[in-house]
Amino acid sequence: MQIQQREIERTGITSLKISFNNVFGYYIEVRNTHKDKVPPEWIRKQTLVSAERYITEELKEYEVKILGAEEKAMDLEQKLFFDLVSSLEDYISAIQLNASLIAKLDCLLSFAIISNDNKYVRPEINDTDIIDVREGRHPVIEKMLPIDESYVSNDVYLDSDQQQIIVITGPNMSGKSALLRQTALVVLLAQIGSFVPAESAKIGLVDKIFTRVGASDNISLGESTFMVEMHEAASILNNLSSRSLILLDEIGRGTSTYDGISIAWAMAEYIHEHPTAKAKTLFATHYHELNEMEKSFNRIKNYNVSVKELDDKVIFLRKLKRGGSEHSFGIHVAQMAGMPKSVVSRANEILKDLEKSEKKDGLAKPVGEIAQHREGLQTTIFQLDDPVLKQIRDEINNLDINNLTPVEALNKLNEIKKHIGLK
Repeated sequence: MQIQQREIERTGITSLKISFNNVFGYYIEVRNTHKDKVPPEWIRKQTLVSAERYITEELKEYEVKILGAEEKAMDLEQKLFFDLVSSLEDYISAIQLNASLIAKLDCLLSFAIISNDNKYVRPEINDTDIIDVREGRHPVIEKMLPIDESYVSNDVYLDSDQQQIIVITGPNMSGKSALLRQTALVVLLAQIGSFVPAESAKIGLVDKIFTRVGASDNISLGESTFMVEMHEAASILNNLSSRSLILLDEIGRGTSTYDGISIAWAMAEYIHEHPTAKAKTLFATHYHELNEMEKSFNRIKNYNVSVKELDDKVIFLRKLKRGGSEHSFGIHVAQMAGMPKSVVSRANEILKDLEKSEKKDGLAKPVGEIAQHREGLQTTIFQLDDPVLKQIRDEINNLDINNLTPVEALNKLNEIKKHIGLK
């Protein structure tokens, strides 16, 4: 600052500083060692431990100019803005038209780019009641796959005469939910003017896409996940039409098994038997009992997302094929997620007992009754019901004693001590 340099040269106070704060505005600060060199016209405003602060008439004048300049700049900016707006009043219609055209161009250009980059095809939109998507893909999931992995596409066909409702069963993680979502996205993209991720698509006009997908709750209003699910399901049933597309994923899972099956069955029956609106529906479920509906309702068809079992492992083929599935492979998924081996093993035992009971009596025994038959007959330390001990047993069983070094053995013992809470 010019004033600071000038005052240093005039007074000989080399450490002189000009600063600013919200209390005094601009001020000059002088160390106590140079206090005797302060000119008499400076006005002292504050005393510090090792310095004094002063103001001058000149500094005050500059402060008014500087602080006033900001306010003047804002006033000038507002005036210029209002003048600009006023000058454009005669061109508002033209500007709005330009903005609308540019927005449409931007949207269509985005459609063109993604369609070209991802090999989308032009859909056929017609007045029929048919949705016929061949080799459809999910536009987001296929972009998130590893480079060396291709998306497994699927066909979906729905109409009002032969195949109005598709009940889709299959394992967890097999791709049922992705199939529902990709069908909705293909239909939506087609009707907003975009090409679609498929080999071909013929789509009769759809007026509404209803979805009951995913779990949610509304704690603040005292609504459980199941209550929210039922609200959404009720809204679907009360508002469907003959041109609606309905996607239902795991309806009824938030309550008891029998209640859930009953609600899911009744909903599918209501949609099928509606007197005026034969809404096209994809119904993904783990309730394999719903496969029985195909025998009684001529427009309900069973499909499943296929898997392959190999060496007690599950390979997800993610391909939709005709026919129902009677196995959810939930325990396999738990094992893949890293569930302790003892828990997975015990779950398999209980499942086998349940299946035996159902085959023998035609009705499964209560799980609690079966679970009372605890594992093993001998009362050894490794057949206690403590899951921690079971985990330790599994770890010891998996040890290669012949190739274990002394250090590795000590480390393993230390891990076991930690498992049982010893220090």
